[in-house]
Amino acid sequence: MKRISLLVCLAALLPALALAQTVNPKAKVDPKNNKVSRPVVEKPKQVLLTREQLRSCLTQHDANEQEAVAIKAAQAANQQERDDLKKTKEGLMADAEGFSTSTKEILAERDAIVKEQDALREKLKEMRKGDPEAEAAIEAVKAKAAALDARITAYNKSKNDYQARAAAFDARIEPFNKSSKDLENRTENHLDAVDTWKRECGNKAYDEADEIAVRKEMQQQGK
Repeated sequence: MKRISLLVCLAALLPALALAQTVNPKAKVDPKNNKVSRPVVEKPKQVLLTREQLRSCLTQHDANEQEAVAIKAAQAANQQERDDLKKTKEGLMADAEGFSTSTKEILAERDAIVKEQDALREKLKEMRKGDPEAEAAIEAVKAKAAALDARITAYNKSKNDYQARAAAFDARIEPFNKSSKDLENRTENHLDAVDTWKRECGNKAYDEADEIAVRKEMQQQGK
């Protein structure tokens, strides 16, 4: 049975049975106008729940109440996990876009340094060994290459961290989907139990003295 609401508030326990009035078929009739004169109203005898029936209804009611509280807590936890997964996914997607941009920048920087090295190599052929200008140019290219290496190292470290977080995120998806489905089934079963209580116990009359006695017994039994 599919429902929109996941949780229902139970009505007051065991409301008294509403009794309908009936017309007395033996009421006197006025022969002149053939109308019933002041019909006598009789009420059917009220049938009360037995103590065993009342005990069953009270036990089922209490179990439904406890399950309703437990389901509400489980729903809150499920929603918290859903929100956290969504936030984590958004963060991973943003990081992935950042890595894509960094990859393009690093490749472009590497190509530029390679071209600069090739140009410097040709230039050095025309310069004397030990020329201060040549030495300065070499050191400049080396510095750029070292900076790029440091950037690549940091990039790889960040990429490894990202992959670990992505794997941890993926590992959470299947358990979350299963727990969500289990919670949905649990809620449906609870609503079925509430319907059963309404059908078997709702709007049934009972003796208040029986309720006091049964409640006392249940309390002694730790129920």
